[in-house]
Amino acid sequence: MAAWAAVIFVASTGWFAGPRTESMVLPVLAWLFPHADHETLLLLHAGVRKLGHFTEYFVLGVLIARALRDERGWQLHHALMAVALAGSYAVTDELHQRFVPGRTAAAGDVVIDTLGATAAQIVLALRWPSRP
Repeated sequence: MAAWAAVIFVASTGWFAGPRTESMVLPVLAWLFPHADHETLLLLHAGVRKLGHFTEYFVLGVLIARALRDERGWQLHHALMAVALAGSYAVTDELHQRFVPGRTAAAGDVVIDTLGATAAQIVLALRWPSRP
């Protein structure tokens, strides 16, 4: 779990600022969508970046839930705690980005991150049996 939090921290550095990922992602998007204009490719790039947020925190949500899980299987209070912890880390991640040149803090990203962690709990609730 700590290793994944470190991955998220690194993804919040200037190495993964919009212009840097744009230079890598836009050529791939242009190849996938050869008839798309530049503005459409920029919108797709923004979507890929937001999907990255969702995915990072989906994984974090799973890892936190696994760390909290006990012999009773999936429990609502563990899921709520996992979402709260992931959401709290998302807030600190955005605060970190506020001080990184080329990055900005965005409340919308915290929402996307928390939705990722919440989606993870829903998937886990469907996969893990719950025992009293």
